[in-house]
Amino acid sequence: MDTFRKYIDTDQSDQKEQPDWGVNVLDVGHYVHPVNTVYPDSKHPEGYFFEWDKGRVLAEYQLVYIASGTGVFEAEKLGKVDIQPGTLFFLYPGIWHRFKPDADIGWTEYWVGFEGSYANHLMKQECFNPERPLIQMGFNAEFINIFIQLIDTIRFGGPGSNQLAACLTIQLLGLVYASALLKAQSNSRKTQLINNIKYSIHENLNTNISPEELAAKHNVSYAWFRKAFKEITGKSPGQYQLNLKIQKAGKMLKETDLSIAEVAFQNGFESEYYFSRIFKSKMLLPPSKYRNNS
Repeated sequence: MDTFRKYIDTDQSDQKEQPDWGVNVLDVGHYVHPVNTVYPDSKHPEGYFFEWDKGRVLAEYQLVYIASGTGVFEAEKLGKVDIQPGTLFFLYPGIWHRFKPDADIGWTEYWVGFEGSYANHLMKQECFNPERPLIQMGFNAEFINIFIQLIDTIRFGGPGSNQLAACLTIQLLGLVYASALLKAQSNSRKTQLINNIKYSIHENLNTNISPEELAAKHNVSYAWFRKAFKEITGKSPGQYQLNLKIQKAGKMLKETDLSIAEVAFQNGFESEYYFSRIFKSKMLLPPSKYRNNS
């Protein structure tokens, strides 16, 4: 797709003569920024161009989608955040921001700027938060196609083009909202499922139930389970399970008179020797010295 950008002078356009649908498109564009060049380029008009050291504040909303490439984004009350392909971010009126591609990689961006009474209503929805302006959209063919339609609508104009541009912008916002909602629901379900599996681990510390058996018990694949578990807990299922067993064994050594062999058995270890070796590697003391160490 060719590079395109247009900033609409609402005083000179025919928008005032057409019905106000509550979303007015002010600018739209698609740009492939080449490597090792200054960003943004100087072709942006006053009020939109910015220097990195100073950043920028807009009087409108902007939706910016990075289709490829990497970079960095920073805004008021938000430190620098790395931008990956498929990242979308919103710019809010009156909020300072700056962003740029990595010089040695560049990026491909789509953007639309808009304002209006209905736009204000939409941007007050829960998933559109100026303190959390980034959303990971990934690659979404429908989203890209609507952006291309929007660009063509502004490029070629014609009767009703402003209203069509407004509808297409609302469609884009709807897709972003749906994507954010689905991701939140997916993360919520994932967290709940992993919490249920963590409970199963706690309930079966005295057995040798394997991570594969835990995954099967909860009707998920082991590959998905291992990845999701580590993402949420920071540990693999096996490491998490072993750490809990060692913690419980340490408590039993301190608080009971059970022999080391009995402690090992009650925590699902196959032998006293194996238990002692693992315990020492984790606690830096063999079980007997740990028990006697005040």
